[in-house]
This record gives sequence, structure tokens and C-alpha cells, in this order.
Amino acid sequence: MNISEVKDLMAQFDQSSLREFSFKTAESELSFSKNEYTAPVAPVAASAAPVAPAVETVSAPAATAASTDSEEATEADTDIFAEGEEVTSPLVGVAYLAPAPDKPAFVSVGDSVKKGQTLLIIEAMKVMNEIPAPKDGIVTDVMVDNEDVVEFGQGLVRIK
Repeated sequence: MNISEVKDLMAQFDQSSLREFSFKTAESELSFSKNEYTAPVAPVAASAAPVAPAVETVSAPAATAASTDSEEATEADTDIFAEGEEVTSPLVGVAYLAPAPDKPAFVSVGDSVKKGQTLLIIEAMKVMNEIPAPKDGIVTDVMVDNEDVVEFGQGLVRIK
């Protein structure tokens, strides 16, 4: 099998609805998969949690000192110390808060959500990946804007 045949197979696989594909011959073996590998999510989320409070602690005094208006200080404190469990991005991609541009957002601050409910979509390599709520609760913060590029482990939404 030459490289152009492999590229052709990859292109066809990418455009198909197949999640996995394997091809074997006497001299070679080829395997494609669109399935996500989710094992690293827990260690990254655990290691990201201790880092985030340190950044927030440093930012809180700066935000409070920078604003002289009490209303602005209250808004800054609310954003920095939002309550709830942080839902982090399992992959790098573009975040979409609604299923389509003309549709309402999946969730917004104050919404009640059920475990497994879609919070937002992250597009990666032309695949739309739904990000589900890890538990029942209330959305206390949406930490990204529509069409933001998000990194692996970046906070997306907080649920209390």
C-alpha cells in the first residue's frame, strides 16, 4: 500500500460516519479511530484545580484595588469566586454555546441542569463533541464565549 492510497483511505474515513476502521494485509496493518481517549481528563482536572485558586487569589486583590466603583468590585468578586464544580474541556477546539447560530444557548447562568445534559459543543477536526453535565445542579458561571478557542483542561462552565 502506497502513501496516496493511505491518504485516500484517511480522507474517506474522515468524511464517513464510521468511528473506527481497520485494514489488514499480509504485509501491513492500518487502523483509524475517531473515538476520544478520556483517561487523561481526571489527572489533568485534578492537577488543574490546585493551580486555579492560586491564580484567583492573586487576581482578586488586583481586581478589587483596580476598581473604585463598588458595583464593579462586586461583579469582579462574583466572577472570581463563582461557586460550583468546574467542568473542564476534554479536548482542544472551538466552543459553541448553542446548537446553531439562530438557536438559543444550551445553558446560561441560573439554569437548572440534569446529569448528562449538553452544556455546550466543542468542534475539533470537524467533529462536534457534546460536553455533558457531570451532575445535576444549577449553572453558576459560563466561563467561555461562543466560538472561543478552548484548550485541554480549560474551565468551561461551573455547576453548583
